[in-house]
Amino acid sequence: MQETPSITTHNYSEDVCVPQLVTAQAVATPDAFALTLGSCSLTYHELDERADRLAHHLVSLGVGSEVIVGVYLTRSVAMVVSALAVLKAGGAYLPLDPAYPAERIAFLVKDAQLQILVTGQCMASNLPVQPRHVVTLDPEGRSTVFQNSQPIVCTVKQKDLAYVIYTSGSTGQPKGVEITHASLLNLVRWHQRAFSVSPTDRATFQASPGFDASVWEIWPYLTAGACICLVDEQVRTDPEALRDWILAKGITISFLPTALAEQMLDVQWPKKTSLRVLLTGADALRHRPPAGLPFDFVNNYGPTECTVVSTSGTVSVGDHGELPTIGTPIDNVQAHVVDESLRPVPVGTPGELLIGGAGVGRGYLNQPELTAQKFIPDPFSQNLGGRLYRTGDLVRYLPNGEIAFLGRIDDQIKIRGYRIEPLEVTTALNRLPDVENSVLIARAEAGEKRLVAYVVPRRGADLQASALRNALAECLPEYMIPSTFVHLEKLPLSANGKLDRAALPSPTPENTLQEDAYEPPQSEVQERLATIVSTLLGVDRVGIDDNFFNRGGHSLLGAQMIAQISDVFGVELSLLSIFNDPTVRGMSAEIERLILEKLENMSEDEAQRLLASQDGD
Repeated sequence: MQETPSITTHNYSEDVCVPQLVTAQAVATPDAFALTLGSCSLTYHELDERADRLAHHLVSLGVGSEVIVGVYLTRSVAMVVSALAVLKAGGAYLPLDPAYPAERIAFLVKDAQLQILVTGQCMASNLPVQPRHVVTLDPEGRSTVFQNSQPIVCTVKQKDLAYVIYTSGSTGQPKGVEITHASLLNLVRWHQRAFSVSPTDRATFQASPGFDASVWEIWPYLTAGACICLVDEQVRTDPEALRDWILAKGITISFLPTALAEQMLDVQWPKKTSLRVLLTGADALRHRPPAGLPFDFVNNYGPTECTVVSTSGTVSVGDHGELPTIGTPIDNVQAHVVDESLRPVPVGTPGELLIGGAGVGRGYLNQPELTAQKFIPDPFSQNLGGRLYRTGDLVRYLPNGEIAFLGRIDDQIKIRGYRIEPLEVTTALNRLPDVENSVLIARAEAGEKRLVAYVVPRRGADLQASALRNALAECLPEYMIPSTFVHLEKLPLSANGKLDRAALPSPTPENTLQEDAYEPPQSEVQERLATIVSTLLGVDRVGIDDNFFNRGGHSLLGAQMIAQISDVFGVELSLLSIFNDPTVRGMSAEIERLILEKLENMSEDEAQRLLASQDGD
């Protein structure tokens, strides 16, 4: 039988927590930069003082140990100030992504029983619900309401709750994961030790606040005196632009989600670069770094329930015939591979991965039964009260102690770093009056994983893809909305009456639900652009008013579309303009405007050559 491989144990039991460590850095290096975003930069003194002012105000509103405070802010300086202030006040912060639909935000506020919420001055009017107290800040985390600038006495303990992040729920509703300061501190100390983090480092903050990777991008650096650079929105998903930004900003360590990190391996890097470590994770890694890459490439794995990262390992160069592993357990974390009876399996044998040790979270907020199902007593631990988290991931140990990820033992889907429980999507679909039943799976389309919903309509109903998509957009975030809807008369069942997923048909033009108001391209620019978009999305046709994101597009595909538009039309469309009007009609108008602007700045001969080259395409 397999014995637990070598465990790296480090004693991180100092009697301090993250907010005290940030304050210590502010005392030691008050004038060093803590955060930068464009022209806005905050020193450690400024960050600490603004967090103290807000923390005093939060305490006056009743924030203390185990009190959860919502932070309804985008990835920004104000978001970091707010999260730090909540921790200083002794509470736990719950990031609420403003990109989520109003119905979902309202559910999270109610489910977490939030009484206090911090948001931006220009965002307060957009709140779908109004908790008892709404605190507003300017973009740099300031407010004239906060008068007390004295350092706050932070009495938070390691057993206290530090943050709550919601993930997709297997019960059909999102569930909140509770993480304590002890688990957060273990992540912070391991990260600093493993990657030699120092005050000279400049790190990126790229993830959305509601994604647990944001926790990892903030606290290991602010507690070490390093500088966090918030990635410009215009470049954060464009590989070449992001590389140039990393080089210009002197970034030394960065985390990027798997799909984007793999693209960054394909761009050309100078032999000498400030970047020394590129971290990735959140999805199955399919590629190894090329020879000559001037920095380490590190793959990481970990469920939200186990404080972001549970295993980590540097990915070796070249093709070794096997996919990269997820590395080995981090400090003070144990990984067990077991069979259906929860007995350890031999090295090389597939089994379910169970995570134990310092990273295991407290459980699910206000869900004791679900917590008991997923967080079980640890029979391998010598510590009384030790627990294991059942990941539901299928893995196997390799002889060298590394862990190979094989897939899931259930139906959970992971796309672009987000965990999706199919039941949450099908529950929303089945609530619609014209839907009798539905199934959600992930299929490879156009070279990447996409969500496909199989829908059985009620008798007499005429389902349209856009109507289903628009209805889901009212309650689900963008990443959970299917890109394709397939019509079924009934769900295929196996001989024992269970759903036969293998019998679900591939999407075809005949069985795929069409958009209800298809309008074909009306100009040459629209026709060329529609071809680019339909090829990227892996669909047969795209109408000029179809929404790129609603049809299955996302930021990474948007960056690819921008590159192809540049090749075809000779102009640079910005990612921001795509977000502003993500239709073929809107993007074509912007392309035509840019072409005219370019022609006006050319000589007559240059303009003729440009027009002739486009006519020849």
